[in-house]
Amino acid sequence: MTGIGADAAVYRLSDEVAVLQTVDYITPVVNDPHAFGRIAVANALSDIYAMGGTPAFALNLVGFPVRSLPLQHLEEILRGGAQAAAEAGVIIAGGHSIEDNAPKYGLSVTGFVHPRDLVTKSGARAGNLLFLTKPLGSGLVITALDHGFLAEEWEAKLIPFLVSTNRGAARALRRGVTACTDVSGFGLLGHLHELTGQSGLSARLSAAAIPLLFPEIPALAGREEAISLGLRNNLRYAENFISWRPQIAPEFRHILSDPQTSGGLLLAVSPAVAGEVAATLTDAGCSAAVIGELVAGEAGAVSVGR
Repeated sequence: MTGIGADAAVYRLSDEVAVLQTVDYITPVVNDPHAFGRIAVANALSDIYAMGGTPAFALNLVGFPVRSLPLQHLEEILRGGAQAAAEAGVIIAGGHSIEDNAPKYGLSVTGFVHPRDLVTKSGARAGNLLFLTKPLGSGLVITALDHGFLAEEWEAKLIPFLVSTNRGAARALRRGVTACTDVSGFGLLGHLHELTGQSGLSARLSAAAIPLLFPEIPALAGREEAISLGLRNNLRYAENFISWRPQIAPEFRHILSDPQTSGGLLLAVSPAVAGEVAATLTDAGCSAAVIGELVAGEAGAVSVGR
């Protein structure tokens, strides 16, 4: 019963239970092994939350260079992952590891959802408001840190955003959200394009309404040292479906195309329940930013203004 491009595979067991299955793993985005483990788990759980499900158990996926890095680093990665999973109520039921030339860690996650509570990318309606539950900019900071452009203290500032899961944000899906996806490697524009394309709608975004991780993000987005290959590829692809108002500065084109690790949820919400959704997100400690709206028009098209 899952559609093409869904965030997770869906298998309906009965009229009351459907299984959700997803897999995700990443290379280190911070130097702290324990924090990396927590971030990888938060990132892997996101697809289950995006579809209205509850993650139940998971299997570890590990690649590690045992000949060049201390095994203590691997222990810390797994300890961080186990801690994050336990906090989310998820059981680590096993896993598999291989020797690799670079560390990689993530999960294969199994969750459950009542079929009537399943949320996909295809249910949005014209007039829906777009909510974003986490600020943007993590990819820019990660790339700048990797290139030595930012001081190491920035890693400590970034980690709290990356380790937070979308568990709290997912509560809003039960308040009348019509469509949802998480924002990850394709950047905000890429994931919005998927949602609008599958819903047969266009979107209008307000660049000024986009929440940012730090005030320095626009300046960072103007520096070559912070622009990853993934961002460039995302922006190049976005030119196929996006129209920019003339006043949109180049740095905001970078921000909206920035690949996100452990990003937030993008929600399509009826105006009739927007207040309730905003209150639920705020109570959960999430961003409740309204960044645009969905309109009738070419499927998948996005326009960005101030």
